[in-house]
Amino acid sequence: MPTVLRVGRYRFFFFSNEGNEPPHIHVKASGDEAKFWLDPVQLAANYGFNTREINEIERLVDEHREVLLEAWHEHLG
Repeated sequence: MPTVLRVGRYRFFFFSNEGNEPPHIHVKASGDEAKFWLDPVQLAANYGFNTREINEIERLVDEHREVLLEAWHEHLG
């Protein structure tokens, strides 16, 4: 599970065996995790983050979208 980015307590990563899904990123902090689609940026799943945190993570995903998409395509082809 390659880590693509770290911002504060958030770790942005994807799993190597997820090539059959559209580009997305997983975000983890402590025991909480979320999944965001990258094109367009949209919350796909949330396991524990509160609304304020989800809004902040979505802003970060949008801000770093190009880097995240590039890493997705580089790793998963």
